[in-house]
Amino acid sequence: FVMAAPHRSREGLSTRPAAYGGGSDEIQLRIDPMHSDFDDEVTGLRKQVRKLRDVAQEIETEAKFQNDFLNQLQMTLIKAQAGVKNNMRRLNRSIMRDGSSHVMHVVLFGMLLFFVVYFWAKIFRK
Repeated sequence: FVMAAPHRSREGLSTRPAAYGGGSDEIQLRIDPMHSDFDDEVTGLRKQVRKLRDVAQEIETEAKFQNDFLNQLQMTLIKAQAGVKNNMRRLNRSIMRDGSSHVMHVVLFGMLLFFVVYFWAKIFRK
């Protein structure tokens, strides 16, 4: 990171590349002694750093809350998945054990219903 010319931020403050060079991303801050608002600049910078720290703490708190929420949601989904799997096993066992008789009952009910509707249609058609 090499800067061609110093950049001025406000009166009295300017940036320049670090003296030891290389690929460093560090920037040195040079304060022009001709201006007397150093205390104001430092106070302003401290306030901005304090605001950034507060925002970072709020982000950290929110991230922890979201992480806990996701962990609880994941546990709930795992429990629900286990419950569904157990119920599917029970249902499969029940179908294997009693499946043929259930199918027979459904077929007989369908045939009975068909004949009732058929005869009813014949009786009321006359």
